[in-house]
Amino acid sequence: MRDNWKKLLLFVAVFLAAYFLPVHHHRVQSAILDAFVMLNDYAQKHVLFCLVPAFFIAGAIAVFVSQASVLKYFGAQASKWLAYSVASVSGTILAVCSCTVLPLFAGIYTRGAGIGPATAFLYSGPAINVLAIILTARVLGVELGIGRAVGAVIFAVVIGLLMSLFFGREERERLDDIAVGEEADGRPLWLNGLYFLTMVLILIFAAWAKPATPHGFWAAVYRIHWYPTLALLIVLALMLRAWFTRDELKAWTGSTWEFTAQILPLLFGGVLAAGLLLGMPGTDHGLIPSEHVEGLVGGNSIRANFFASIVGAFMYFATLTEVPILQGLMGSGMGKGPALALLLAGPALSLPNMLVIRSVMGTRKTAVFVALVVIMATLTGIVFGWLTA
Repeated sequence: MRDNWKKLLLFVAVFLAAYFLPVHHHRVQSAILDAFVMLNDYAQKHVLFCLVPAFFIAGAIAVFVSQASVLKYFGAQASKWLAYSVASVSGTILAVCSCTVLPLFAGIYTRGAGIGPATAFLYSGPAINVLAIILTARVLGVELGIGRAVGAVIFAVVIGLLMSLFFGREERERLDDIAVGEEADGRPLWLNGLYFLTMVLILIFAAWAKPATPHGFWAAVYRIHWYPTLALLIVLALMLRAWFTRDELKAWTGSTWEFTAQILPLLFGGVLAAGLLLGMPGTDHGLIPSEHVEGLVGGNSIRANFFASIVGAFMYFATLTEVPILQGLMGSGMGKGPALALLLAGPALSLPNMLVIRSVMGTRKTAVFVALVVIMATLTGIVFGWLTA
């Protein structure tokens, strides 16, 4: 009965929104158009070369990585030093965006990882993107580049420890309910390691972002990134043919589909909502005018840092787009403190990201995770603004 009331309220809310929506107003029209332009941009730049490899990796984790192994390195009884060290610097290796890290997070969390190391990994994956940090230092200044790198590592560890502290009892019950299984097959560990390394490298090269300048190491790799991607795909095909049975491959693709069906619709819905409210990054086409945002992030007040953290947390940033957006905002008077707050909250969170996290670990844990990111970004922005004043 309660579910029926929820559905009824949802139907009524959608009906009222559709009935009273001022579709003839130019801002509403531009916001609707921008929502679909943003979805189109997202589909073209992220689904095939970021999300698809990530879904296959998540499916492989669920099938070929034993729960005993996950619990050994990321479980409640694992060495905290090892678990948080690996989780907090994972982004330097993966260099993924907030949407791409979601299937990987879901894979290790459902397989038995503790909420502390899992959320540390969830935050660090997109936050400690080496290319983004270098670009931040070059475009926005060395101070912001260093602040972003150091703050992201510290955030990952602190957020993970606090999540473990707040939900320790629930996590013990959850992990007790997970039956610890054996390895799925008799392959040596090094063969499975090569298999996962090949897929991670495919993800890295396929999703290699175009740098802002046409020169340097990052640009050189971008010009040739499809060649190693193709070579790695051939290597992966040979591995699958030689090392895996038909039943294993069927289980892998089935697990991959489960993650895809769970995550992709929520991401698409979240991208549409973010585009409708805030418009494409760098434009003023959303329902919320950009001058309102710019007017609230000047200086280094608590309000400015908190607002920058909130906007960063809910707004969707494609990989590296946060740097030119911040460049424009800082040119309009945004302070260095709010700029760092947005850099620490933005790449790791977004409205689509929150919807998916909620489906994996529930509303309460997601709310606490988001609140921790926003609060810590706000406090860090205030301190950084004071130090660089």
